[in-house]
Amino acid sequence: MSSAIDVEGLSLSFPLYHGNARSLKKTVLSTMTGRMAADNRNRVVVEALRDVNLRLRPGDRLALVGGNGAGKTTLLRAMAGIYEPVRGRVRVQGSLNALVDPHLGMNPDLTGRENITLRGMYLGLDRRAIEGLAEDVAAFAELTDFLDLPVRIYSTGMIVRLGFALATSVRPQVLLMDEWFLAGDAGFMERARERLENLVRGVEILVLSSHVPDVVLQWCTRAVWMDQGRVRADGPTAEVLEQYLGYPVQMSEWARQRSAAGPL
Repeated sequence: MSSAIDVEGLSLSFPLYHGNARSLKKTVLSTMTGRMAADNRNRVVVEALRDVNLRLRPGDRLALVGGNGAGKTTLLRAMAGIYEPVRGRVRVQGSLNALVDPHLGMNPDLTGRENITLRGMYLGLDRRAIEGLAEDVAAFAELTDFLDLPVRIYSTGMIVRLGFALATSVRPQVLLMDEWFLAGDAGFMERARERLENLVRGVEILVLSSHVPDVVLQWCTRAVWMDQGRVRADGPTAEVLEQYLGYPVQMSEWARQRSAAGPL
């Protein structure tokens, strides 16, 4: 089955709940500016995404760029099926993997090994394949004895390593990725980048949210500039980055050397 992502007229909002909701509602409805509005249940909401349209096919490598709160991660989560649209629709065809949150799909009260087993069962793997998955994740994450302890006692770095190893252990057709994967110590980051690049080379569609121009230029052929929940620009990576940043961009020497190893 060929992969595809179709986002049509996607709008998504989140209701605000707090003690001053009535006064806030009065202020919002009197100004009706920015991303605040009222929904059909008369609740004050933040419009996280507004009328987003995208079409992706095999071979597409899309970067989502924009400031904090622009809607990049929200769009990734909507594509992953974590958030349900208020209006419009999201259609994803093909096997999907989402590197959106290192905690995603993990039960903090279970051990790392038990979480690996659950992920393998969710993926439909047989017992032997699950054992192979556990060996691969254990070797990469380097959690040693912590693998048999509850995840809730892990440090943030340990959770990132386990989440990253799990998320990159199976190759999907569609890969959605937020920039949390850039967290970690220097030694881990070098191994993580190599593992991630191998994964990216094998997927049919990549959607990446990142603030790092080098990564965007090296990995993506197209970029979408998100601003206030809307698509501000959509086109070739360097052109959109220049519009967003306000100055010409070019790949660093380090990134050019990495790119020489082969296209992603």
